[in-house]
Amino acid sequence: MAAAGTLAMRHSSFADPQQTQAAASPAQPQNMLQAMRAAGSASAVQTVKLTDTIFMLQGVGGNMAVQIGPDGKLLIDSSVATASHTILQALGKIGPHPLKLLINTCWLFDHTDGNAAMHAAGAFIIAQENTRLRLSTAQTLKLFNLSFPPSPTEALPNLTFPEEADLYFDNDKLDLVHMPNARTDSDIFVHFENANVIHMGDVWSNGSYPLIDGSSGGTINGMIRGVDQVLGIADDRTKIVPGHGEPGGKRALQQYRDMLTTVANRIEKLKISGQTLEQVIAAKPTADFDAVWSHGMMTPDMFVTVINNTL
Repeated sequence: MAAAGTLAMRHSSFADPQQTQAAASPAQPQNMLQAMRAAGSASAVQTVKLTDTIFMLQGVGGNMAVQIGPDGKLLIDSSVATASHTILQALGKIGPHPLKLLINTCWLFDHTDGNAAMHAAGAFIIAQENTRLRLSTAQTLKLFNLSFPPSPTEALPNLTFPEEADLYFDNDKLDLVHMPNARTDSDIFVHFENANVIHMGDVWSNGSYPLIDGSSGGTINGMIRGVDQVLGIADDRTKIVPGHGEPGGKRALQQYRDMLTTVANRIEKLKISGQTLEQVIAAKPTADFDAVWSHGMMTPDMFVTVINNTL
């Protein structure tokens, strides 16, 4: 891996909601999946410059990021497989550097479906160990009743880590940090120390309620802890890439954290008082947040349900 930099180990909503919610409904899960794949082959990939060497790519799946430099290109997340050609075209426009590394921020479809194509294009794949475990076995996303067969070998991470890893690439140090039991049991954030950029994956959905997948270990308290991990290292100049939505900074992430904790505390009190799930939903504990956050695939009732079920 000399050409790809040095890795030091330290053991310690699918598609963009604004693009897919009109075409897909949780009541028709396989149609939703088909719509995402169809959109992947037809949708453009937008490039947003964050620094001179780091760019965010926005398409059908989760937000991606790419770093360029003397070691080559490093890509974070791979979207859906049908978008791979368009993603590779976007990478080519950023610069001539070859694709060398791919980091997955979790196992979910809209972050990993393009893995095989990126591996074929030259990427060595790195992820938290649960990402490889889940991609290598059949999985079910119960919230949307979506089933996924095991991924082919060429789509699996080539190197995994349990909790943290240091990656030295393109004249920067990247911290890869596991956020246990957040959206899933496989979530990580990637901190570009010199560039002061953080990719949070889907632990942050900027402007929409996040999906929390209890069927693969996700919990609301893990989400809040993951956000707190990032808030603890970010400063007022840090650029933070969410899994979905526009990039932001520490202030925007703090507002998201405030929403998560307020809603979770309300639901916890209702649950402790003996309220059923139906009664908790009827109490509308998100009502004063819906105008800002109810803009994605996760409706308020769905968001209340996943919080209630993972507390």
